[in-house]
Amino acid sequence: PPEKLTVRRQAEGVRNIVLNNPRKRNALSLAMLQSLREDLLHDVKSKELRVIIISAEGPVFCSGHDLKELSSEDDVKYHSQVFEICAEVMTLIQKLPVPVIAKVNGLATAAGCQLVASCDIAVASEKSQFATPGVNIGLFCSTPAVALGRSLPRKVALEMLFTGEPLSAQEALMHGLISKVVPEDKLEEETMKISHKICESSKSVLALGKATFYRQMTQDLDTAYKMTTQVMADNLNLRDGQEGIEAFIQKRKPVWSH
Repeated sequence: PPEKLTVRRQAEGVRNIVLNNPRKRNALSLAMLQSLREDLLHDVKSKELRVIIISAEGPVFCSGHDLKELSSEDDVKYHSQVFEICAEVMTLIQKLPVPVIAKVNGLATAAGCQLVASCDIAVASEKSQFATPGVNIGLFCSTPAVALGRSLPRKVALEMLFTGEPLSAQEALMHGLISKVVPEDKLEEETMKISHKICESSKSVLALGKATFYRQMTQDLDTAYKMTTQVMADNLNLRDGQEGIEAFIQKRKPVWSH
């Protein structure tokens, strides 16, 4: 099996996936991407899993692709494989039935910035920075741009892509790349607060909601309302949908079946 470059821990519904190759600045090498994919997919349908947090060891959250893998010594087929699994992992995050939170403490560049943009929620420490500097080495960040262009205003994304200059955590927050900025010593606490709040809800209801959200975002207004109107009715028919409403009426805490 490929080298394991991530660490997976799970407790009380929360799975922590830690990028664990700080020597290589947690680069998204083929082995790292395979590790990450395996940890995201592991037993993903189990009732025990409610939320996934992606974090990293060392001062760099993730530096993007391993450029040594992209040098001309490797053939085009290998390069394509790296980009393909990268795209697969990024899109997989949105297809998973549970919310995925990026917990960023440090620099996230290129495909590492793409990873943050691809997560459902992102909490970052004040010292974190975000950049797509590929243009500076002659490899434009075209795949990171897919995630960037979908979570940032166009002119902000293009300035990042054309100049390679980093956004501070505060700027990233202001433009919507991340959800929250906290002091470094509060990062763990804040991320767990969000995770525990998510764990209080029904897994099946959240799974339906997440899938629907990403589906409707690509639709026009009328189509989106038509589709979500049907989903609301489907949601009511879920066992947890009924339980939640009964519990509310009876003024008690719901007991989810997930």
